[in-house]
Amino acid sequence: MNKNLNIAGKLSLLFINHPLTFILGVFILALGYISLLIMPREENPQIKVSGGVVIVALPGALPSEIQKVIIDPLEKKIKEIQGVENIYSFAKDSVGIVQVQYYIGEDKEKSNLKLYDQVMRNMDLLPQGAMQPIIKTMDIDTDIPIATIAFYSAKENNKDLISQTQLYNEVDKITKEINKIKNVALVDLKGEKKEQFNVMVDANKLASYNLPLGLVMKQIQSLSYKTPNINTNTQDSSIVVFGIKQAIEDEKDLENLIISYNFQTPIYLKDIAKIEKSYDIQNKKEALIYQRNSNNNFEEINQITLSASKLKGTNSVTINKEIFAYMDSIKDELLAKNIKYTITRDDGYTANKAVNSLVSDLLISILIIAILLIFTLGFKEAMIVSVTVPMILSLTLFAGLIMGETINRITLFALIVSLGMLVDAAIIVIENIHRHKTESPNIDIATISINATNEIGNATNIATLAIIITFIPMFFVGGMMGQFMHPLPVFVSISLAMSLFVAYAFTPYLVKKFL
Repeated sequence: MNKNLNIAGKLSLLFINHPLTFILGVFILALGYISLLIMPREENPQIKVSGGVVIVALPGALPSEIQKVIIDPLEKKIKEIQGVENIYSFAKDSVGIVQVQYYIGEDKEKSNLKLYDQVMRNMDLLPQGAMQPIIKTMDIDTDIPIATIAFYSAKENNKDLISQTQLYNEVDKITKEINKIKNVALVDLKGEKKEQFNVMVDANKLASYNLPLGLVMKQIQSLSYKTPNINTNTQDSSIVVFGIKQAIEDEKDLENLIISYNFQTPIYLKDIAKIEKSYDIQNKKEALIYQRNSNNNFEEINQITLSASKLKGTNSVTINKEIFAYMDSIKDELLAKNIKYTITRDDGYTANKAVNSLVSDLLISILIIAILLIFTLGFKEAMIVSVTVPMILSLTLFAGLIMGETINRITLFALIVSLGMLVDAAIIVIENIHRHKTESPNIDIATISINATNEIGNATNIATLAIIITFIPMFFVGGMMGQFMHPLPVFVSISLAMSLFVAYAFTPYLVKKFL
């Protein structure tokens, strides 16, 4: 036996005659199976890009004014903050919104503190009448839903049995319950219709009485504890004013509100506006689904979409099971209230299906590899090489679990990419053992296996290391693409390193036992 053993020869020597080698092999396979079961699953890698949102209201201001006196000064000062990558701004009626995106890797808490401090120190740049800025954190990863549910009203004679505001009130209760589920990060609603009073001010009548809009706002504000929300971009040059339900009980409270006097004659709000109790039409939120009716034609149905997103690194499969289990538990209760729902997105199912598909594809791949190797190495040699594949994958999945990685599309792609390279080391080892055995049939198989493994160790290490090095630059890819593709270099590198260990430790052992 060669006395100068490299790492390959030493591993071969350590495991070839060890009584616990077989048990270790079985343990590795069991470890891989357990890792596959408990490792978090998701459809796509969750990208975490932190940011912040600054909202400043200026009642009665047009979008052009908002842009000039609010957004432009804020953008100029926010750009001075270190760590800010992009700024996106929106000017609307009476409100300006500035979204700030930080560089990937920037500390979210520290960055948002800088943002808050910068805005507050420059309050003097904002115009008189501007309200206190609202500063909120924003994580792009939490905005990507793993589950969406569409709620809509049951119909009778083509008429909804429940109003959109009633539907919103019921769905809002469900939102609070789903938000309590462990690892749910955010629950959001799209297409909701919140109950409110709408004051449709006739611009022509307003002008005829020579009344400023600000006066109307002030008088309505006297009934409400919040500043009304004004939207001038409505039909017929009307103006929508938002009233607070808790302060205004019915339309009469608004209709008989005195706005001003015309030669000692009171001008009531009803003289210049139409008041109705409805939903927040100024938000223009619509969400539709299409379903086949009794005539087999598609019809539009107003609905409210509930979307739930998860915390980074958690399992979308288990979270969605809990969400949909809760929905099943209240299904009859919702039907009694004339509310139906349809699941429109289930990332847990998609992720689970992808993992199960991978397992079956891997089994087929192993079978194909075995068949090909039978014609080149022989039946027993092919079986030995085939056994090493699930062992390598088991160690790879366990290492990924320890590192906090998840099973997703890119993880599965990495395993598929590396599959053809995983068997290289084992093939080289067993082929060299086979050659030595043919040349020296009288030498002990254990000695042959150790010497043969030691002989090709250094060359195989260098070849495998060269492949790993080609994936290292991917670790330094920045931005969203870097985060999205992160599992590829991680799992390819781990799987190739594990292929060396399995080839050196277990291939000689299996040769000794079965050849």
